[in-house]
Amino acid sequence: MTVDKPELRIDTSRPHPARVYDWLLGGKDNYPVDQRVAEQLPAEARGNAARNRAFMHRASAWLARNGVDQFLDIGTGIPTEPNLHQVVQGITPSARIVYADNDPIVLRHAEALLISRPEGATDYIHADVRKAEAIVEHARKLLDFDRPVALSLIALLHFLPDDEDPYGITRALVDALPSGSFLVLSHGTADQHPELKAETEATYKKGAIPLRMRTRSEVEPFFEGLELVEPGLVFATEWYREEPAPVRERSGFYVGVGRVR
Repeated sequence: MTVDKPELRIDTSRPHPARVYDWLLGGKDNYPVDQRVAEQLPAEARGNAARNRAFMHRASAWLARNGVDQFLDIGTGIPTEPNLHQVVQGITPSARIVYADNDPIVLRHAEALLISRPEGATDYIHADVRKAEAIVEHARKLLDFDRPVALSLIALLHFLPDDEDPYGITRALVDALPSGSFLVLSHGTADQHPELKAETEATYKKGAIPLRMRTRSEVEPFFEGLELVEPGLVFATEWYREEPAPVRERSGFYVGVGRVR
């Protein structure tokens, strides 16, 4: 594995979405400022995080079993085993994975935790999704963009408000992918528990973390021009391609997998 490793200071005075998410998943790589935000979220937040993570595992495994051996995961978060590369390389040992995130604590753990199988390769870039061109340029060093690539945007885009053009950013990334590639996306929503929307948004706002949960009609445009894989754009516990089926529960995430034509 290679890591582009600049010298960056971890800011423990402000919460970060990756570290809040780590706490929700039961991780230890977070700080009191992150814990305060996470503890004030509705109790359902921990279950939603776990169900979202399980979707990532199912979707990545299905892609690997169906011949996809290159993955670009943006908004990686703090490595929580099994991570994406462990899932896909357990099926296709030669798979190649490029991770990108903008939290220095993720960078700090990348070298220790994002360890590839010897037949494959992993890479990590410290970068923000808003710098789509730079991420793609770096990813080309490891991934062959003449062959299908799975682009993974998991629990990321709801942290981009409308004025930062999340649809345009996603389109720029998808447009760089060759035919036969896939977009794997999950996005926060309050459609199944609208009574928690105000509390969730207020908690993140108090932590100075922008949050823009979106409705189904607002998530659909991320897949514009793509061929949605069955079962389409659904809640996290409704997406599966192989048995056993996940337990149907309320979800705070819309998820989907779209194929680039």
